[in-house]
Amino acid sequence: MTGMVLRDTLFDDLFDVRREFDRAFRRLLTATPNGKEQMAPWGAFNFVPAIESYLDKDGKKYVCKVALPGIEPKEVQVSVQGNMLTITGERKLTKETKEVNYLCQEFAYGKFEREFELPEGVNAEKMNAEYVNGVLEVTAPIAAVALPKKIEVKTVPIARPMAA
Repeated sequence: MTGMVLRDTLFDDLFDVRREFDRAFRRLLTATPNGKEQMAPWGAFNFVPAIESYLDKDGKKYVCKVALPGIEPKEVQVSVQGNMLTITGERKLTKETKEVNYLCQEFAYGKFEREFELPEGVNAEKMNAEYVNGVLEVTAPIAAVALPKKIEVKTVPIARPMAA
């Protein structure tokens, strides 16, 4: 039994687990109701746009940016009810006239809805929405009293003990 090489089964097992996980995840994303695999678009999975929202202290406004590349502005609805901001829309799959065999297709399509709780002090009556270069920017003024305020920490001198 000379020349026998021991293999490290731990690493082989880890790679096997990775392959099985990738296979299961791929089946999950490409499954159809009849159980057969298909190329994306992922029928049951909707498009979820990326967002960022923050309070602009200098401009005294609330800002919410939503990345909506490839979506027409007329396909987007912005509404406010109480202190909830709701943005809905749809990224539609445009059918091409010729049949193509995709090598890779990762764009997600479908309806989306994102809902955000507005911070205290946001004036929803003066909310504005602009769509530029595939990014929807929703802004609203915010009351100065609602903005975070920095409080200065003061030091108190330590009292010296009196000599007896």
